Amino acid sequence: MKKKRLIPVLLLKDGNLVQAHNFKFYQNLGNPEQAVKRFSEWGSDELIYLDISKKKHGIGRSDIKYKSRSNFLSIIKKFSKFSFMPTTIGGNIKNLFDVEKRLLVGADKVSINSAVLINPKLISEIAKEFGSQCLVISVDVKKINSKYKIYFNHGKDLSNFSLKEWLKIIHNNGAGEILINSIDRDGSKEGYDINLLKIVTKYSKIPVIACGGVGTFNHLYQGFKKTNIDAAAAANIFHYSDQSVFIAKNFLYKKKIKVRKPSLININ
Repeated sequence: MKKKRLIPVLLLKDGNLVQAHNFKFYQNLGNPEQAVKRFSEWGSDELIYLDISKKKHGIGRSDIKYKSRSNFLSIIKKFSKFSFMPTTIGGNIKNLFDVEKRLLVGADKVSINSAVLINPKLISEIAKEFGSQCLVISVDVKKINSKYKIYFNHGKDLSNFSLKEWLKIIHNNGAGEILINSIDRDGSKEGYDINLLKIVTKYSKIPVIACGGVGTFNHLYQGFKKTNIDAAAAANIFHYSDQSVFIAKNFLYKKKIKVRKPSLININ
């Protein structure tokens, strides 16, 4: 049986590690380098970097101005030298060239959202050129009048595709995985949207990574226990306590979730 995965998410805005809430407010947490080292040592199964920077600003926080640290790709290239986890990179990917650049600096996979909603054929083009195994389609979902709607452009624009229709297109065009994000639960600490995950795992024919809303380790457990997700991703919960990934994995292991046996890794 395939092991369930636990995946920390790093949100980078102008090179700064940030905490998000509802895709709107971003609190600066500082230099992401130490976080990457810690997640490697704590036995994370994978790591997801999401670059949420915009071209026309140089701030690392929504309320206080911070100097931009560095070019996103140069940051990833540096991190790849001491990161021992499979890495997914997302954000500002618009074409095959953008995908290639990220793979060349150390990414194992890329995560794409807006560009493929604008041009769904890009999914098959990437899969054909680089392989399905490296392509994760990120799907941002918000509940409107009791229906799940798909958004893009950092949750600002509504897609014309229904959720079920989009899941079918993703699979038929050769994507390898789906990263499902609940905009409503983002940063809420209320737990995953279990109903959303049940729908997505029912209709998806490829592995599903859940994201959005984790506030306790029990939320991770509920995601695995109540749905058929393949991986649980989270950001904020892993930034504020020592050995958080190791402790979370140990919690899941004792609860009989089929995760890899927890272990700490010395990377020095």
